[in-house]
Amino acid sequence: MNFIDYYKILEIPKTASEEEIKKAYRKLARKYHPDLNPTNKEADKKFKEINEANEVLSDPEKRKKYDTYGKDWKQADAYEEARKQQGSSRRRAGQQYASDEFGGDFSEFFESMFGGGGGRRGGGQSRFRGQDIQAELHLKLTDVFNTHKQTFSINGKNIRITIPAGVENGQVIKLAGHGNPGVNGGQAGDLFLTFSIENDTKFKREGNNLSANVELDLYTALLGGEVVVDTFDGKVKLKVHPETRAGTTVKLKGKGFPVYKKEGQFGDLVITYGVKLPKNLSQQEKDLFLRLKQMRDETNT
Repeated sequence: MNFIDYYKILEIPKTASEEEIKKAYRKLARKYHPDLNPTNKEADKKFKEINEANEVLSDPEKRKKYDTYGKDWKQADAYEEARKQQGSSRRRAGQQYASDEFGGDFSEFFESMFGGGGGRRGGGQSRFRGQDIQAELHLKLTDVFNTHKQTFSINGKNIRITIPAGVENGQVIKLAGHGNPGVNGGQAGDLFLTFSIENDTKFKREGNNLSANVELDLYTALLGGEVVVDTFDGKVKLKVHPETRAGTTVKLKGKGFPVYKKEGQFGDLVITYGVKLPKNLSQQEKDLFLRLKQMRDETNT
C-alpha cells in the first residue's frame, strides 16, 4: 500500500491546528466540489482525496495513529495487540529482548507478524478484525419522504445503499463489512452510519406525525368557508366552521410522515389555525367595525 500524504493533499503543515485543518478542507472542498466541476474527473478524484484526508486529520485519534504509523495507521490497533501478545508470551518464557526490537519500519513488522514468511513461531498467522468506522450522511427532510438509493464515499470507496422512507434525524444503521479491512485475511469492520436530517420545510416533525400553522382571514374565521392547505405531498381543501377561533386544530389522518420500513403507513398531520387581522382599513370599514362593536355591546347589556 503506497503512502498517502494527507497533509500534502490539504496543503497544510504537520503542525496545523484543528481550526487550520477545517479551514483548509472547506476551501478545497468548495474548489473541487462535483457540483462546480460536473464533467471534470480529476476534480472528482481530488474531491474524494480531500474528504479522505479530512476524515483522518480532523479526528484527533485517527490523526495520532496516522502520524505514528504512517501508511499502516489503519492497523494500529492490531499492531498494539500483537505487540502485547508477543511481549506477554516472551515474558512467560523468561526470554530477554532488546528494548528497540520493534523499531524501524512498521511495514516490516506487519509483514513478519501477519503475512510474510517467518513471523510467528509454529507457522500460525493471526487474523485481526478491521476497525469500525463512524460516519454521517446529511440529508433534507424532503429526501427521506420517499424510499430512494444514495451513493456516498468513505475512505475513497463508493457505497450505494437504499434509504427507507421515514428515517429519523440521529438514527444509526450498521453496514456490516464496510469498515476498515482486516489484517491478514481478518474480517472487515463495520460502518455505523448516522443520519443528519435538516428540516427544509414549514412542517414540524414529531416521529411520524407532522404539524403546521395555517392563517385564516378574519371573515372566513367568523363566517366559515373553505381553505386550501399544504400537506407534505400536495394540497387539500378543508371546510372551516363559522366562528373558528385562533388555536383550533384539525387532524388529517394519514397525511403525516411515512412510518419507517412499513410500506403504505403514514402518521397524521395536525393543522393549527391562526386568524389574520385585516390591515390598512378604510374609514368606511372602520365605521362598520365600530357599528358591529356597538351592536355587540347593546346585545350584551
